[in-house]
Amino acid sequence: MDVTDPRPAVSVIMPILNEERHLAEAVGSVLAQEYAGEMEVVLAIGPSRDRTQEVAEQLAAQDPRLTLVANPSGRTPDGLNAALGAASHEIIVRMDGHGELSEGYIDAAVRILEETGAANVGGVMLAEGQTHFERAVAAAMGSRLGLGGARFHVGGAPGEAETVFLGAFRRDWLRRVGGYDSSYARAQDWEMNWRIRQAGGVVWFTPELTVTYRPRRDLPALARQYYRTGQWRRFLVRQHPESVSARYLAPPTALVGVVAGAVGGLVWRPLLALPLGYAGLVVVGGAVIGAKHGPRVAAQVPVVLATMHLSWGSGFLRGTTGD
Repeated sequence: MDVTDPRPAVSVIMPILNEERHLAEAVGSVLAQEYAGEMEVVLAIGPSRDRTQEVAEQLAAQDPRLTLVANPSGRTPDGLNAALGAASHEIIVRMDGHGELSEGYIDAAVRILEETGAANVGGVMLAEGQTHFERAVAAAMGSRLGLGGARFHVGGAPGEAETVFLGAFRRDWLRRVGGYDSSYARAQDWEMNWRIRQAGGVVWFTPELTVTYRPRRDLPALARQYYRTGQWRRFLVRQHPESVSARYLAPPTALVGVVAGAVGGLVWRPLLALPLGYAGLVVVGGAVIGAKHGPRVAAQVPVVLATMHLSWGSGFLRGTTGD
């Protein structure tokens, strides 16, 4: 390293809960980064139901760059704020316990922060499954039919964006907007980026940055994830009405159409075109999306798509009080 031009020191913050399965590889992907500057990793550990605490303690014993802090509530924004409180440096990289940073991620993130002057830079949430079901979820997540056209899911040209996956921040911006909003059990990244943009900061997307994401392992877990996501998108829209978009409204609209068509079709048969049309869309679209992944994956993509859409839609319509 050129001591006359050192790279900025970086703090990587990770809220951790029930991550025994993936924690070692997630932390390993951070510690393996080749970065010519000081780096620390702060894990905020929630009250997990598995061996997460033990795994984290073993990892910290092996590398002095790791610091563990407690997150008694187990909520993600509380963990992020606890990790921020313990972090030492002015560049903050947000990371999760079920992903892997791509090679050179931190170096590229810092460089792009410097080049663009952005408050936050981030890239692609690269979903990768290990089982046939997880690969079906990954295929659906990376498609426009699955989650719309957000660049952090499907890729795209670099430039200003509404939000990015995880991200690397200038800490001054986190101070300026008051940190993560603890009322958001989910969607706290989107909400944070909304406040940054409202305050005049730039959120910058680049496909140069990728983080491998591990999807849920079965259909019930996927349904719970997307139901909760829908609930918190509704909370976000209620708090920030200007943030509403067609992408948020598509799942509840699809759910209303399917249910209304199925029920109304008992009285007036043409209304059955709504659920049948939706079924045709996910079957044909799912087959196309999953085709390159083999028949065992392709066969599951339509069910995955429907679960994502309808669970999100029902959660959005149900809403949440913020608990």
